[in-house]
Amino acid sequence: MRKRPSIPWATAVQVRPILQVYAAQTSSVSEDAIPDLQFELSAFPMPLLTFRSAPPRPHVSAPPAANAGSDAEKLEAPMISPQLTPQETAADQQETNQSLAIVEKNLASTRGKRLNATQSDLASKVRGFLKDAREAAQIGDWSHARSLAKKARVLSEELASSL
Repeated sequence: MRKRPSIPWATAVQVRPILQVYAAQTSSVSEDAIPDLQFELSAFPMPLLTFRSAPPRPHVSAPPAANAGSDAEKLEAPMISPQLTPQETAADQQETNQSLAIVEKNLASTRGKRLNATQSDLASKVRGFLKDAREAAQIGDWSHARSLAKKARVLSEELASSL
């Protein structure tokens, strides 16, 4: 069996050790052989130990300034896209335009109607995909634009069916 401590652990940090004075023992070494060394110890700031009630906050570096440089100075990341044949590009462009037309029609049907929280969240996602699809189409990335337009179309059809 284990013996329980005689003092509670919560107060154990407040206990200071008692220094015991030992009597000088006689030694066989003469005092001439021992050099006279004097040590100077600086006082330690109290308390030596600190306890936190919560973990320390993480150090976060400051975000870069929004206007750090002009747009011309910014480096554009290289875009990796598959090499498509002209027929594949035309098919992607046509499918993108069809999906965008359906999305715009479904969003137009929601105008003027009172939407609940789920429906308004869905509508904002549809608008985000629609915006991203148009941006991809402007730079000529038709496969990405088609993918985004499909996502917007599926969500807009779900929105239109929930009205």
